[in-house]
Amino acid sequence: MSPFEVVAILLAGVAAGTINTVVGSGTLITFPTLLAFGIPPVTANVSNTIGLVPGSVSGAVGYRRELAGQRSRVLRLGVGSLIGGTLGAVLLLVLPAGAFEAIVPVLIVLGLVLVVLQPRISAWVARRHEAFGGMPHHGTWWVWPGVLLTGVYGGYFGAAQGVLLMAVMGTGIDESLQRLNAVKNVLAAIVNAVAGLIFALVADVDWWIVLLIGVGSVIGGQLGATVGRRLPSTALRVTIVVVGLVALGVFLLG
Repeated sequence: MSPFEVVAILLAGVAAGTINTVVGSGTLITFPTLLAFGIPPVTANVSNTIGLVPGSVSGAVGYRRELAGQRSRVLRLGVGSLIGGTLGAVLLLVLPAGAFEAIVPVLIVLGLVLVVLQPRISAWVARRHEAFGGMPHHGTWWVWPGVLLTGVYGGYFGAAQGVLLMAVMGTGIDESLQRLNAVKNVLAAIVNAVAGLIFALVADVDWWIVLLIGVGSVIGGQLGATVGRRLPSTALRVTIVVVGLVALGVFLLG
């Protein structure tokens, strides 16, 4: 690995950690970066998932004030994320590599669409919060299954799982978006951690990549919990979309 590649992957980890904490689409930064350096898709995905675990934890710690009073909610929804992340990781391992390579362009497009629509989703969620009240503390009945299914997606690939989580929780739980964002960071950390543990035990992992992304994502997680809250959301979305389109090009033309 050249010095340029080391710096590029480290910086991609910082960007992913920041974006994951604020928006939840950091994989659309790190994954294309790894592909550009010739890392096989499955190895890149596995190594990226493990590398982003420390960043997810860092972002959750950065939002610890917003987690106050949400212990029971986090524990209940965390079980869904744990089961979903496990199922998603197992699917990645048992399905042939060709299946992953075939579906990743679709997942990238889905992630990009969610990132582009995120302001509309947030606005819709805000309108629902104004119009409806009296929801159960843990949310409507479909929140838990929705979190579980998002965990499956996150364990398998993970791009924009944070946006999906915010859409599920925001429409089904009567709570402020900042406090739900704190829960989102914890749930994403659970998905990444359980998937990463499974991958570390049985998958082909590039541990140098894990180290670089891990260090970068920890730094990014703290940036996302502080400075990242004040970054222009439009600039973040444009960056994610551009990088995601590059990833599509690598897959479709490579």
